[in-house]
Amino acid sequence: MDNTEAAIGENKSYDVVVVGGLVFDGSGAPGRHADVGIRDGKVAAISAEPLEVSPDTRVIEAHGRWVTPGFIDTHTHYDVEMLVSPGLLESVRHGVTTVLVGNCSITGVYSGTVDVADLFSRVEALPRDSVLAALEAKKTWSDPAGWRRAVEQLPLGPNVASFLGHSDVRASVMGLGRSTDPAHKPSRAELREIDRRITAALDEGFLGVSTMTNPWDKMDGDRYRSRTLPSTHASWGEFRRVSRLLRRRDRVLQGVPNLNTKVDVAFYVTTSMGLLRKPLRVSLLSAADTLAEPWVHRIFRPIAWLANTVGKGKFVWQHLPTTFKVWADGIDLVVFEEFGSGREALHLADEMARNELLEQESYRRWFRQDFEKRFSPRVWHRDFDDALIVACPDETLVGQTVGDVARARKLHPADAYLDLVVEHGTDFRWTTTIANAREKVANRLVNTPGVTIGFSDAGAHLRNMAFYNFGVRLMERVHQAQQAGKPFLSTEQAVHKLTGELADFYRLDAGRLEVGRRADVVVLDPAGLDGESLEYHEEPMPEFGGIARMVNRNDRAVAATIIGGQVVWADGEYAPGYGREYAAGRFLPAGETVAPAPVGARPSQEAAVEMR
Repeated sequence: MDNTEAAIGENKSYDVVVVGGLVFDGSGAPGRHADVGIRDGKVAAISAEPLEVSPDTRVIEAHGRWVTPGFIDTHTHYDVEMLVSPGLLESVRHGVTTVLVGNCSITGVYSGTVDVADLFSRVEALPRDSVLAALEAKKTWSDPAGWRRAVEQLPLGPNVASFLGHSDVRASVMGLGRSTDPAHKPSRAELREIDRRITAALDEGFLGVSTMTNPWDKMDGDRYRSRTLPSTHASWGEFRRVSRLLRRRDRVLQGVPNLNTKVDVAFYVTTSMGLLRKPLRVSLLSAADTLAEPWVHRIFRPIAWLANTVGKGKFVWQHLPTTFKVWADGIDLVVFEEFGSGREALHLADEMARNELLEQESYRRWFRQDFEKRFSPRVWHRDFDDALIVACPDETLVGQTVGDVARARKLHPADAYLDLVVEHGTDFRWTTTIANAREKVANRLVNTPGVTIGFSDAGAHLRNMAFYNFGVRLMERVHQAQQAGKPFLSTEQAVHKLTGELADFYRLDAGRLEVGRRADVVVLDPAGLDGESLEYHEEPMPEFGGIARMVNRNDRAVAATIIGGQVVWADGEYAPGYGREYAAGRFLPAGETVAPAPVGARPSQEAAVEMR
């Protein structure tokens, strides 16, 4: 890496030179001070000697800064948002240059627009009317080839790779009603058609299939509202068929287990194993240190060891490298899907009808019973002393916990909470911590073999979560620990976990800063890693009816984001026309090398794809 020049175009000037930074290539190797020269969308040189700069060269100052491959976000739900806002601004400003869509069994590849809206909206806490409007305006495809062509015509900001959602393909074959009815099983002909449709997606470069067995996730709309997703109704035989298809093609099974029983983790572990057969790549949610079950963090290492060492598999957990803190407007929060009374309230979309339910004494008894069950499976700790009120029409309550209100009113905490929801509706906003609050445990999880970085849920839960800057947050934690003399991860290891490790597992053309490869680069300023990454902000989304999305604003940390050789974010501003007038990113097929988009050009009719 001392002084490497691309073999072609050696006499041409560079389009961009990143000057004087500490360069980490994404392999886990230590950083070295070097200039990075970019030409025609690719890294043309990484040189310990200063590179020549012409009058037309864009210079990015990186002295005292880190230069890394762009971050990879492996768990997003941008499937609909990218159709109407393909710049995916919140991720890119935080150094993400590649996103994976199609997680948790939900895609819009095969199913019709209304079915897709019903699959997405409640599960991912997106406004259904906006989702449906986006799909009706943009959806022109009905198969993976058409979806890929449509994506390649978008003025993409980051690169995009995709899973095929099991719920999507299952609903498209069986019909949404039958696929969500436990009384109906797919026929042999339908199973063969599911196989055929999965194979067609793999032929188009989809990463694999995403599945869901967690019963919390419910349908939206008024046809099959509150039924669990189609994937939750599949038999183990059907899941094994999916695994066989993916194993043959060296693709990935992304899964969410039943968070109530957790027993189906055993299926994902065993299907990954390579004893007397080819191993299967499996990525499973989620390695977390939950407040509700403080012992559970101890299971992730032995399970990964069993799958990968004993079983010779390719099994990984996804882990969010920051405190899992959530916000809620009234009762609109997925954790209430954990128990029956919460599901009953969320089933009612109309606020007046919901309030009538919450006022009934019989319902309140039911809610209190659910709330007080000590040994029921849970992710939410159900401690209203850790439910801080952050907004309310009664401003005297702001800054108090729901537990404080309960004591002041001499009520059971559950009754005090329901009273607040009835009194103030969605104007009553509160926050609580679900997981990853213990620093030592969080540091241990990041270092656990078989645990990878993921689960940002970017593009979903717009009013509940803000993890778009997960990569910056990890780098900040690492930097602060080093400054305090208590390192738990080296800088190069952290970069590797955010880039090269993920690219290798998902077989993506990303995650490396090397001569000849597409120039997806981030310039980080360690001086900006000062705790600001935890700050809370809101940003209206005109594409989704003006809903105020929770976002992060730690722009001093990311000095520049470069995608396909194009500087799309620098010094706190997006490039003119970014996300509207030209494509910076590309569709990334599994296992293939993808050329950069022509600089400043509109999306081409055909993607420039070169096989490895």
